[in-house]
This record gives sequence, structure tokens and C-alpha cells, in this order.
Amino acid sequence: MKQGFIKVAAASPMLRVADVKFNTEESIKAIKEAAKNGAKVIVLPELGLTAYTCGDLFFQTALIEQAKNGVLELARQTADDNILAVVGMPLAAGDKLYNTAAFVKDGRLLGFAAKSNLPNYSEFYEQRHFSVPQENTTVDINGEQIPVGSKLLFKADDMQCLCIGAEICEDLWTPDSPGTHHALNGATLIVNPSASNEIIGKRAYRQSLLEVQSARCICGYIYADAGSGESTTDVVFSGHNMIYENGVILAESRPFDEKIIYTDLDLERMQRERRRTNTFKTENNSGYEYIGFSIGMEEARLERDFNRHPFVPSEEKILSQRCEEIFAIQYHGLKKRLEHIGLKTVTVGISGGLDSTLALLVTVRAFKSLKLPVSGINAVTMPCFGTTGRTYNNAKRMIKALGANFIEVDIKSAVTGHLSDIGADINVHDVTYENAQARERTQVLMDIANKTGGIVIGTGDLSELALGFATYNGDHMSMYGVNASIPKTLVRYLVKYVADSSDAELKETLYDVLDTPVSPELLPPEEDGTIAQQTEEIVGPYELHDFFLYYMVRWGYSKGKIQRAAQCAFDGIYDRDTIAKWLNIFVRRFTNSQFKRSCLPDGPKVGSVALSPRGDWRMPSDASQMFCE
Repeated sequence: MKQGFIKVAAASPMLRVADVKFNTEESIKAIKEAAKNGAKVIVLPELGLTAYTCGDLFFQTALIEQAKNGVLELARQTADDNILAVVGMPLAAGDKLYNTAAFVKDGRLLGFAAKSNLPNYSEFYEQRHFSVPQENTTVDINGEQIPVGSKLLFKADDMQCLCIGAEICEDLWTPDSPGTHHALNGATLIVNPSASNEIIGKRAYRQSLLEVQSARCICGYIYADAGSGESTTDVVFSGHNMIYENGVILAESRPFDEKIIYTDLDLERMQRERRRTNTFKTENNSGYEYIGFSIGMEEARLERDFNRHPFVPSEEKILSQRCEEIFAIQYHGLKKRLEHIGLKTVTVGISGGLDSTLALLVTVRAFKSLKLPVSGINAVTMPCFGTTGRTYNNAKRMIKALGANFIEVDIKSAVTGHLSDIGADINVHDVTYENAQARERTQVLMDIANKTGGIVIGTGDLSELALGFATYNGDHMSMYGVNASIPKTLVRYLVKYVADSSDAELKETLYDVLDTPVSPELLPPEEDGTIAQQTEEIVGPYELHDFFLYYMVRWGYSKGKIQRAAQCAFDGIYDRDTIAKWLNIFVRRFTNSQFKRSCLPDGPKVGSVALSPRGDWRMPSDASQMFCE
């Protein structure tokens, strides 16, 4: 796979306890099926060639020998399948027996990763049968010395970001997990062949372990659990397989479902995140041995799920909670600023659009938290050439419903006079015509703030900052920008969140704001009075731009990688050429607009993507677009 993506799989083949021949055949079937479906790595359960529940049968020489012959047969039959298989098996080395994960690729045994932590409690008694290697060693397999140990990492020669370490079942459950040390020594993918029996509540606990481990280690994680065929005597297994990436679950099997699960891991992303996070300290442990192999790079269809709206929670049940958290961050930031300055009044421009609506809602909350009268909020509407009756009336109704101080300043004559003063033709609706209105509005707001002893609350959002879609020293400027970290797609959800719980009058107004096309309203309306200038017709769909922004800034995706991810996320909505068109515009506008972002006013950081020049995004104002190619 290219661009750091790799398709991986986890499987729980049907097995019979102590029937190595049958188990080997089933394992081979699973490996071949995964390879046919494009997987480059597949993980099978702990001790899967014999079964985990063999008990004292592990003392039988014949069983151990059969396991060795089984893995050799598996290697032979999968030699041409171009897939790395991780297979659980017992391995005898001298007078010791190890619980291992055999790494098999291209017909070869690459090495045996040994389990470090042997449970000896409740239904587990592994110390009765197995040992832990004190250091890496080798074992003779048909005259070839194969590495075996707890400190083996398997590194792809042809995919720089793919380095695999193994921990086995109980290793994950311990305070000092081997996977942590694997990651600190370069492993970007941890595999876990496991045999975790099913009891009430254990499924959720496994999920929590994998979520935390993959997040702490900033890695991909493949967990392959023993399936129902393993069940015997007092224990039952369900084949609970999971694949995680940096704390996010990408694939999971249902209980007692024997189907193979797949996903595409983005290991390049993990590597980049480790570089960014300077507290991820690498170890230089001389005890580690690195074993090279070839993964076989080839172009493949990307089937990974990408959240179409990465700034918006995909789970409806947590959306309300998230909205409340965001509001809290926004209004507490403003609250602190007002407390520090000692002000009891602010000024905010209200257009009847989404951004100014959100800013007003946040400001009202801040005032209520400070126990200040909401009438101290000077909510100013400034109709001009492009203002429609719809937005004007919505602004007026909303201000009065919230109890803020309504101020109307018609700026038509001031802008007309200004254009005349500079010799601009008022009939030419160019950038001068548009920006003169934006700057006049800002001047009005600043002067009212001075007159009333307050500050101007900025309304511009993160998406506009990214695109540079703001008038320099116009709506681009304020004294505190409450929406500076809120992308347009999220603004809509926040306003809807408030609308859903508002009284009838405010709810109706907010719903109409939500239904109004996004527009700066700087051009005269259509003959029927409707909005003539729609932002998304100029700069493109905000849902695309927010997607581009997230993956470029948060994860460092290249332009080509963003295109590929967007095609997956918006399949059936936008075609390849449409995505490419708006992506080119995004990159151009993003790089050319840094000078605007370099002088942004303060504003609360809300999410993992922010463009403040003082914190998250320190980009030179004259950088070439080539950095993201």
C-alpha cells in the first residue's frame, strides 16, 4: 500500500483442541482468504495451531513436534500469497517451552516472538507449562537458526513506516506491557495473538485496554482472540477480534462470529504523530533485534472509513455532551477575559448568519455566568447594500429574544461616501466595494465599544481563517474571537444544539438561521430579495474544506493523500474532479492567507486543530504550496 496505508486482518479460525493438522488447514484457509482480499498482515489467535486449552498435553512431545511441522506446512502453502502471517504456537527450545507468535512470510519463518507474562491465576496456569526467555536466542528449525525472544521487531524493507512488535494476551494486561517498549523502540504496529475467554464484562475491559494502549503507544494494534472452537471444560471463547489505531477502533468482530475483520491502517500518520509529540521518547535498547522482510508494495483500493465531518462527533449520543463542552470552553475563555479587564459591556456585530449567531449565544452565556445583565451586550446590526430582509429580521428577533441591547447602524451612506472619496465607482461590485463594507462595520463596532467601555467580540470561524475568507482589518479583526477554533461544519451543530432546547420564538429564529445560505451579504440581493452571494459557490463546500483542513493540519497529510481520503469519505457525493478542484483552491488559499492568521486576536482553543500563531500553527507567511504536495 502507498502513502502509509496498509490493509490488515484479524481472524479466529475454527479449531479442534490438540488437532494440529485440522488447525493448520483452517489457519491456511484464513491466511489465503485474507491475502485474496488484499490484506498484507493477518494475525491469528494465541497457540492457535494446537489450541490454547491443551493443558498438560503441552508436555506431550508429539504435540509440540506436530506444531513445528504445522507451521512449516503453513509457511510452504502460503509462500506465494504475499502476506505476513502471525500464528500462535508452542515452541520447544532445548529444555524450555515458549508460548510464541510465529512470523511467517514468503514461505519463511522470520522469527518467534515469545510471551513475557505468563498468567497463573483463576482458570490460567501457563507457568505450569511455559517459560519466558531471558534474552533473545535462536532455535534450530530444519538446520536454520530462527530468532526467538521477547525483544524481536519485524521491520519492512520496502515500507519505512511498518515495524511490527508482538505482545501475547496477558502481556497487554500488565502494568509494564511489552508493547510499550516495542513502540518506544520503533514499532508502529503491535499485534496480539490472544486467548481471552468470555465472561460478563470482559469484552468492554478488552476494548478499554486496547484503546488506551494504542493511544499511549501511538500505534496500530491488531488483536486476534481465540474463537468458539477453543471452548472446552469450564471456559468459553468468542473470537473477540479488534483493530485499533491511536485510540480509535477501526474494526471489531461480533461475539462468536468467525468472519475475518479487515481495515486499512495509516502507519505514516502514526509515525508523524510521534514526531509531533516530543514527549514520545524513544529508547535505545540494545537487547532488541530487528528482522527485515519485504511487504510487497502495490496499489490497492482504500476501504478505510473516513469521517466525512471530522470535527463533528459521529455518535449522536455524545454530540450533545460535546456541544456543551465546546460552549463551556468558549464562554469561560471570554468570561476570564472580561474578568481580567474588568468590563461589564461588550459589542458584537450580528448579521443574522451562523457565525455571529454563535458568537452572541456564547457571549450571553458568559454574561450569565458572570451574573451580569445581558443588556450589557451591545448587539449591533449594520444593514448595507447586500442585507436581505430575512437576515435582518432574524438578527433583530434573535437579539431581542436573548435580551441583548439592540443597536442598528445603517452604513449605506457611510460606505457610499467613502467609495466616492477614493474615486471608486459604486456600480462596480469588486473587492473594493465588498471590503469597504466589511471595514466600515468593523469601525462602527470598534467605536461603539470605545463609546460604551467594552471590547469587540469577533465572530469569524476556523474555516474562514483557513481559507483567508475575511477582510483584512475588517471582520478579520476583533478584541477576542470566540469562534476562532470552531470550523463551519461544527458551528452549524452548535447553533442547532441551542435551538433544540430553546423556547418557541428563539427556536424558530435559530432554525431559520440554520436554513439560510452562508453569505457575507456584500452584493445586492436578487430581484426577489433573496441572497445573491453564496459563499460556498465562491470558495467551495465547507464540508470539503473542513475535511481538507483537518487532515492537513492535524495529521500532516500530503495533498495526494487528502485527495485519496476525501474520495473515500465523499464517495457518491462529490466526484474525483470536483474534490480535486476544491482541494487545489483550498491549498492555494491556505498558503496565501497565512499573513492574515499571523496577526489574529486571542481566542479560545477548542479542538485539536487550531490556527493561532501563538500556539498550534506557526507557519511562515510566505511558504510555498509545495510543502503539502
